[in-house]
Amino acid sequence: MLTSIIGAGTMGNGIAHVFAQHGHDVTLVDVAQDRLESARSTIERNLGRQVGKGVLTQADADATLGRIASETDLEAGVAGADLVVEAATENPQLKADIFRRMDAAAPAGAILASNTSSISITQIAGATGRPAQVIGMHFFNPVPVMKLVEVVRGLATSDETFATVRDLASALGKTPVEVNDAPGFVSNRVLMPMINEAIFCVHEGVATPEAVDDVMKLGMAHPMGPIALADFIGLDVCLSILEVLHRELGDDKYRPCPLLRKMVAAGRLGRKSGQGFYEYGRA
Repeated sequence: MLTSIIGAGTMGNGIAHVFAQHGHDVTLVDVAQDRLESARSTIERNLGRQVGKGVLTQADADATLGRIASETDLEAGVAGADLVVEAATENPQLKADIFRRMDAAAPAGAILASNTSSISITQIAGATGRPAQVIGMHFFNPVPVMKLVEVVRGLATSDETFATVRDLASALGKTPVEVNDAPGFVSNRVLMPMINEAIFCVHEGVATPEAVDDVMKLGMAHPMGPIALADFIGLDVCLSILEVLHRELGDDKYRPCPLLRKMVAAGRLGRKSGQGFYEYGRA
């Protein structure tokens, strides 16, 4: 199966890594050549870690990297694909434009999937002429490690499309969980209000980020505290998801904390920018 991945950021390069590791020829597509080069370096580095841990042999790692091609032209990148997975920025207008272009350029039988973490699959499918072949395939970061894939049915997603993507996720070593289309699906509809409330605790002076994280780790057995997790996800991503939830569900319990907005406006996005609620080395 030839798979095209749209977007060479954190999620896109992780998805490309997993598909290539499981024998798929992959075309990684991004408008910026430097992002494609950075993604390839990241994949090579992560494969090296797997070799170091004995998960892969060096020959398998080399073969995986050899299955990944890159392309800056979207239409050329999807022209022969059996499956396209979009992993672009969490912006409804951008995704609609990408799906219109994918629909026009990909083969008629290709499945068009989105890695969106919150935007309606039905809405995305409406930008195409093949809504029965549009589906959510929501991976989790870091993609090579995390086992869950939310497989999200849009209103028109066919049973055949769902079964194909579900079985494919299993073949990638993931655990597919069926979810119906709703803002935030299950994962972020539950997770983001918790993260937002944790940030409100900091904003209102209830506790420091470290204290909030310690309470949730030591008292609730979370492996990572919600503030550290927000930094790991990206504060801009958290804000985008909360904005979708607030807009689409119309409930103020999803209203993003003003401190979160301030952090994003300041460019303090978490690990990827080197500074969020905690300090990190530059990405």
